[in-house]
This record gives sequence, C-alpha cells and structure tokens, in this order.
Amino acid sequence: MSSPEILARIQEVKRRWEAELLRKANVVAVGIGYRQRGGRPTDELCLVVSVRRKVPLEKLAPEDRIPSEIDGVPVDVQEVGTLRAL
Repeated sequence: MSSPEILARIQEVKRRWEAELLRKANVVAVGIGYRQRGGRPTDELCLVVSVRRKVPLEKLAPEDRIPSEIDGVPVDVQEVGTLRAL
C-alpha cells in the first residue's frame, strides 16, 4: 500500500472511531502521526491517541483500554499531559 493509500485508510478509521476513543478515560485527542518508540518518532504512520498520562494496562478498566490496532490500522498511545487553550 502506498503512503497516500495508508493515509486515506488511517483517516477513515479516525473518522469512524474518534468519538468512541474520546469517551475513554484519560484520552484528550485523536490524530494521525508517526509511531514513537523510546520517545523518538519512527517512519510508521498510525492513529495517535493522546492521553494525559500513560497508565499501566492492568490499572485500566476494560472499557478504557486502547487497542494496539483498530481495523488493521496501528494505534500509538502518546502521553501529552493536560491540554489547555490559550
């Protein structure tokens, strides 16, 4: 799949799942970006779910867990802290 096809696929998944993801505890935003590994961006496009702070999986209620993949699209959870409008 080419980059434009991958991007279109991620956009479609974002459109379908954004509202549900935003209802999960701790989630502040849903976007498209590059997966991070060890705090550094990779070249892998993915759905990015931004959270105030990362919480160990076992401490999350099942309904608040974010899958690592949605409809075949990779998902990366990134900690961003509290977002405030200026």
